[in-house]
Amino acid sequence: MNTINVVQKLSTFSDHWHPRIIGELNGQAVKIAKLKGEFIWHAHKDEDELFYILKGTLKMEFRDGIKEISEGEMLIVPKGVEHRPIADEEVHVMLFEPLETKHTGELEHELTKKNLERI
Repeated sequence: MNTINVVQKLSTFSDHWHPRIIGELNGQAVKIAKLKGEFIWHAHKDEDELFYILKGTLKMEFRDGIKEISEGEMLIVPKGVEHRPIADEEVHVMLFEPLETKHTGELEHELTKKNLERI
């Protein structure tokens, strides 16, 4: 059992849209990522996805509107809901989702990360 310094873990990388796993609990992955720009539209058929904003403001676009999530806030995207994250400035995010959740849902894209690094 070790403590995890999230700020230190975030300092180990600079690329965007590439989550890293920093922990696991009860079949869930705890991931961190840096986001900037627009991601792709996607959905997770069988998994909910929790976004907790550590730094910055993230816009989560849905087909019927946009939700803004600010630092210290979180948003749970229910399974099956199509969404697209947008970060006008760099955003640091923590994600909670089942270990088997695919980065871009069922969609294969150049941004898809198949084997996430554990840091």
